Amino acid sequence: MTVNNLSETNSILNHFVAELRDVNIHKDSMRFRKNVERIGEILSYEISKTLSYKKQTIQTPLGYIDSPICEEKIVLAPILRAGLPLHQGFLQFFDKAENAFVSASRQYNADHTHFEIIVEYLSSPCIEGKTLIIIDPMLATGGSLELAYRALLKRGEPAHVHVAAAIASKQGLEAIKGVFPKGKTSIWTAAIDPELDDKAYIVPGLGDAGDLAYGTKI
Repeated sequence: MTVNNLSETNSILNHFVAELRDVNIHKDSMRFRKNVERIGEILSYEISKTLSYKKQTIQTPLGYIDSPICEEKIVLAPILRAGLPLHQGFLQFFDKAENAFVSASRQYNADHTHFEIIVEYLSSPCIEGKTLIIIDPMLATGGSLELAYRALLKRGEPAHVHVAAAIASKQGLEAIKGVFPKGKTSIWTAAIDPELDDKAYIVPGLGDAGDLAYGTKI
């Protein structure tokens, strides 16, 4: 499993991540969603550099030219609901991709001291032999990511899996090492944070990405 931490190189990406974390900007849901979308665009561009291409002859108004065209069949799979803004960024670049949708959420007990992760919904095309990009903005424990991946496997075995996250925790990355196929998995993240708190939120993180993007839930 290859881990690509894009924050190791200074770029405008770091600026977008900083705004995601800033409590003074959190009150602006539209800006939060836009920054997540921008991060999705950057992650998709970086992933695109690793894909397979073939030459295709293109006719211009003045002649012909051979241009490299991506030949991989891509399926984008956001984990709902927090994954939707990141997914939108990917759609800006992979506009011809097929799309799968997985709903995986934490279900807390009465006093909110414990939770389990439940997959409630799956809508997916066949992913057999295709390039699967799982979009999960906050890779915390890795639990929702694992369950989403196992649910998607009901639709086939992908040729390669890319996992895209805005922020990942070291613990989450360690937890999924044995889940995804060796040599066929790449992790792409805009930042890696050191720990989780007692509620399994990433620290320093940014809080609940779904709530910040779309408002608090009951």
